Amino acid sequence: MNLQNKVAIVTGAASGLGLATCRALAAAGAKVVGFDLDGTTLEETLGPDIKGIAVDVASEGSVKTGINAVVRTYGAVHVAVNCAGILGPGKTISKGQLFPSDLWNRVLSVNLTGTFNVLRHAALAMTANEPEETGERGVIINTASGAARQGQMGQAAYSASKAGVIGMTIPVARDLAEYGIRVVSIAPGLFESGMSAGMPTKVSDTIVGKLLFPQRMGKPDEFARLVQHIVENAYLNATTFDIECGTR
Repeated sequence: MNLQNKVAIVTGAASGLGLATCRALAAAGAKVVGFDLDGTTLEETLGPDIKGIAVDVASEGSVKTGINAVVRTYGAVHVAVNCAGILGPGKTISKGQLFPSDLWNRVLSVNLTGTFNVLRHAALAMTANEPEETGERGVIINTASGAARQGQMGQAAYSASKAGVIGMTIPVARDLAEYGIRVVSIAPGLFESGMSAGMPTKVSDTIVGKLLFPQRMGKPDEFARLVQHIVENAYLNATTFDIECGTR
């Protein structure tokens, strides 16, 4: 899909991978709308060329309202990129205490259900698009994680939520194929972001030490360039791409 004048939604847009993705898609010619919890801060962060809307992805009503606003303003949704996510770290049992069920539910509601909320409402909007010459109407990109397959201690909720993102990629792509909508997921390793900033140095150093070359955290713009390539390469569909520099 040619991004010129296309309408793109990016969740988790206020920082990290989401912010870098907003900027990359805008630079490629798309009209970009960023979703995040704090709309005021979001507008200031994104700057004048990218619109920001306060959306809680865990709330279906909030997602529906946000996407309807995008359609009213720009007339369509062509690309949706799910970058919103939370960590919710904690051991299954720690000092005799169980991992809190409310935290488990919150992590899954944002990372998994939130992704599905945005995905399906964006897809519904995309079905109204006039197809391109290739028959394509839209592209949806979800953010999974290397932790889906290789979770660290204390990542049970996070890993489970991201494994769910990977698990639904193929069936949703099959569901939406008849409409000319592609669905792809990206599983990043350790990237420079607000989420990694909260990780203990001992843990991040251990992960970085297992990398090949380059032996460093990923940069958000490297993730964003992969997003752009997926959108522009029409033969990429129904799969998950690892971008983690060989971490196993």
